[in-house]
Amino acid sequence: MIFTNQENSSDMPRRWALRGDLLDFTGAPAWGDTESPAVRFDRDHWLLIEDGRIVGRQASAPDDTWLQRDHTGQLVLPGFIDTHVHCPQLEVIGSYGTELLDWLQRYTFPAERAFADAARSKAGAEVFLDALLASGTTSAVVFPTVHKVSAEALFESAAARGMRLITGKVLMDRHAPDGLRDDVAQAERDCIDLIDRFHGRERLAFAVTVRFAPTSTPAQLAMAGALCRADASLYMQTHVAENRAEVAWVSELFPQARSYLDVYDAVGLVHPRAVLAHGIYLDESDRRVMLARGAQIAHCPSSNLFLGSGLFDWSGAPFPVSLASDVGGGTTLSLPRNMGDAYKVQALRGERLTAWAALHAATRGAAQALQLGDEIGGLSVGQVADVCVWDWAAGPVAQVRDAAARELHERVFAWMTLADERNLAACFVAGRPVVPRA
Repeated sequence: MIFTNQENSSDMPRRWALRGDLLDFTGAPAWGDTESPAVRFDRDHWLLIEDGRIVGRQASAPDDTWLQRDHTGQLVLPGFIDTHVHCPQLEVIGSYGTELLDWLQRYTFPAERAFADAARSKAGAEVFLDALLASGTTSAVVFPTVHKVSAEALFESAAARGMRLITGKVLMDRHAPDGLRDDVAQAERDCIDLIDRFHGRERLAFAVTVRFAPTSTPAQLAMAGALCRADASLYMQTHVAENRAEVAWVSELFPQARSYLDVYDAVGLVHPRAVLAHGIYLDESDRRVMLARGAQIAHCPSSNLFLGSGLFDWSGAPFPVSLASDVGGGTTLSLPRNMGDAYKVQALRGERLTAWAALHAATRGAAQALQLGDEIGGLSVGQVADVCVWDWAAGPVAQVRDAAARELHERVFAWMTLADERNLAACFVAGRPVVPRA
């Protein structure tokens, strides 16, 4: 695919209609339910779009005042929402042979150091966001680096593409190499400046971004919590309980804390706009805290499998769970491929993840957990037209499997298991085409 955020956009009228098999959710599907009333599937329907928003969906063709775009026989979904991914880690994706802590030192930190350069940050942000769009992801919660310019580049590049993006300068003032540490006072000034310039502008939002507890001093964590308390509209993103060695390290660094999650909770970082990645080793008390605070876990199955971190207990989670790629620990930006990995993680736990639960976590469920359900995550009237069109099957194996499917869940599950970015036929951000088929 070739990305352009201008392709045909000057020719797009204010009103246009998209024909295809429309699939989204009106509620949360129950765990294990393959026939769910929460699934809304309208085969061969029209989605009506005006001024970048959805204004209708209907079986009959609209009149000739609407430009008609025909994708008959293709699957139409809301754009995916990746709730945890690292912009600077594309060049270390698929790196060999280590667990989390060694992987950070050997691969991640050296790659991130280069983003101190503004030109490198800009180029990296553009490639990264184009790659998200080429995978059908139109909204994301993103880690840049400790450098302010890396967050600026992401904000500016996302605004140019019209994307919904949540990001913020990474906070890291200890246990990191030279060139990747900040200090509390300067980090606070940088965050405030970024908030003033970007938070709430267009489709951008600021996230107080704590790398993870070991790389922030108690003073920096307290400063991060103060930022969140000062403005409840800010997001917070970090990592928690991903790896056993990491959990043990946090216990040594914060002996006063009851748990890893408690380190964050004690300073006010666990709240309704908090996105905590992984959460594999949360205990029952942690789970109750997550539920009480309204925070979500971004489940990163590809990363958890690749780094050997562990198996997340999704079915037992009382709190919201969204889906994330966690590139570069994860090995693909494609959320369908991450859905397939999520199924395998749950299968290893003796559970079965339905296509509905997986797809919901990457669309409506993620949007609601981010308090953005009125804007993204569905194909309802009033929502922004972040919409992707997919081939039901790409290649002879998938085509044979698709033809044999007997009912809707079987067909969507086969799509989820076999699809990737090659299935993407078209992508629209706020009603504009951004990823034409090569």
